[in-house]
Amino acid sequence: MREVRDASAVLANTSAAEFGEIVAVLERFSLRRADILEPGGNEGPVAKRLNRALRELGWREGRYDTTIKSSLNLMPYRAAGEAKGRVVETEVSSTGYKVDNLKGKIALDVEWNAKDGNLDRDLGAYRALYDVGIIAAGVILTRTQADLRELGEQLGRDPFRTSTTTNLDKLLPRMTRGDGGGCPILAVAITARCLESA
Repeated sequence: MREVRDASAVLANTSAAEFGEIVAVLERFSLRRADILEPGGNEGPVAKRLNRALRELGWREGRYDTTIKSSLNLMPYRAAGEAKGRVVETEVSSTGYKVDNLKGKIALDVEWNAKDGNLDRDLGAYRALYDVGIIAAGVILTRTQADLRELGEQLGRDPFRTSTTTNLDKLLPRMTRGDGGGCPILAVAITARCLESA
């Protein structure tokens, strides 16, 4: 577990119920051999199980879209014969990225073995949501790299050999350099110790 801006304290004090749900889901989670041995596709079995467990507790996927409407009031220039001013209106809309799970004032993404660019997307979404007061903190559930790669090799398949997928080592530099802006962010990594006993 790693955090910036005292994320765990913020979670515990502003969103105790949601934080408790996250902890409960993680306490019940165990890594299965099939999670390592079978290809996952678009959303692998780990992400599916974690997202399903949260959705059963009322967490929902969401997207923050913005529309900015501006009015420029141009004053008349009487020397040019203008009697009335005019208004120029502009509207700009932006579609945001989806967040895997939102509840109360918390955003949570599961990044088990996705492309590491997802981390940039998640942190950017958290920053935007935090800046406008929609969330108090963000949480990213990811994985470790070295020990899970070693576990995969022991089990006969190494799904973690590429260096461009999400893991704690990829996330930490982004967090510490401030990619999430002022948003408190908690990172929790699934490790080989989470493997269920035979």
